[in-house]
Amino acid sequence: MDIRIGNGYDIHRLVEDRPLILGGVLIPHKKGLLGHSDADVLSHAITDALLGALSLGDIGTYFPPSDPQWAGADSLKLLAQVHQMVRDRDWAIINIDTVVVAERPKLKPHIAEIRSTLAQVLKVAPDRIGIKATTNEKLGPTGREEGIAAYAVALVVSQK
Repeated sequence: MDIRIGNGYDIHRLVEDRPLILGGVLIPHKKGLLGHSDADVLSHAITDALLGALSLGDIGTYFPPSDPQWAGADSLKLLAQVHQMVRDRDWAIINIDTVVVAERPKLKPHIAEIRSTLAQVLKVAPDRIGIKATTNEKLGPTGREEGIAAYAVALVVSQK
């Protein structure tokens, strides 16, 4: 059996007058993430993990922030495109595990919806996607509520 693992990381600044989107889900909060796209750090980390597993570069390789066509892009659509690249190369997702680092808002009430949304996009059962949320104990930029970060690991298997 040919299996590979990839990891991803992303962080974006929290600002006023932006929606907070994590894993494709709109989370009620007074601030949102700043970025060229919708700045969905969780989807970006998963995208990078899938690309990394197949040595295909990173999210900026395919969706560079310098390209105006990606301004305000829905990160779930970008994730779906990368997932199709994985499938086109005859690989399938075994599982994905993630951690979102944010002091606020509390994400536990939203985890089931995030998991379900990501499972639909990635065409896997929800129990193949782990979503964990933690704080940074008031340390660093996430601890000071200046931003939100996400880590992801993706395990894929060859279908050949």
